[in-house]
Amino acid sequence: MDLLDFARGPALSIAVAVFVLGSAWRLIVVARRPRMPDLSPPREGAPSKAASAVGAVMRGLWPHKGVSKAHRAMALNAYVYHVGMALVVFGYAPHIDFVRRHLGLGWPALPDVVMYVAAGVSFVALLLALVFRLSDPVRRLISNADDWISWTLTFLPFVTGMAVLVEPSAQILARGHTLYRGPLAVHLLAFLFLLVWFPFGKLMHAVFFAFSRGATGVRFGHRGVRV
Repeated sequence: MDLLDFARGPALSIAVAVFVLGSAWRLIVVARRPRMPDLSPPREGAPSKAASAVGAVMRGLWPHKGVSKAHRAMALNAYVYHVGMALVVFGYAPHIDFVRRHLGLGWPALPDVVMYVAAGVSFVALLLALVFRLSDPVRRLISNADDWISWTLTFLPFVTGMAVLVEPSAQILARGHTLYRGPLAVHLLAFLFLLVWFPFGKLMHAVFFAFSRGATGVRFGHRGVRV
């Protein structure tokens, strides 16, 4: 068993188990936390809980008007690398083939040129996110080890993935075997480290943000406050 066999076998099984069980544990812990009931009557004309939750989530997708241009630029940059990552993860043909082999699910791939552009733009946007965090005194002050680990483990799959982009995806899939097993193993292991870290770090915001914003919207809507 070489490194790629280890990454595709035991390491993949362990990482997926940690990701699924860890994410479920985090969600169960949050769901079981005691909540103080709000006994006050809702403000006259207050929207429903569902409308308040959805409204808060939607309004939170972009900074308020009073936010500085610099922070708006940070928000735009975040959208760039989030969308770019989604395109690369779910649109690249070898990634889709990987999912098909393990889960039996598949969908049409995007053209390679789209993947190259998305990967390059995301690479630059992630570097910009680091520059924003280091150059902003407040963001630098409130950053902790979780932020740096999360950024590093998000960045590494891009670096290692771009290192194995040496031929068109059609040739990779048609050949049926891997030419550069070492670099591919490193790329897969970088992704597996990200999966293992996901439930325990701030990357879990990908799941929690809707719940937290929705809960805030329900509380504020009950009191007649516009978020």
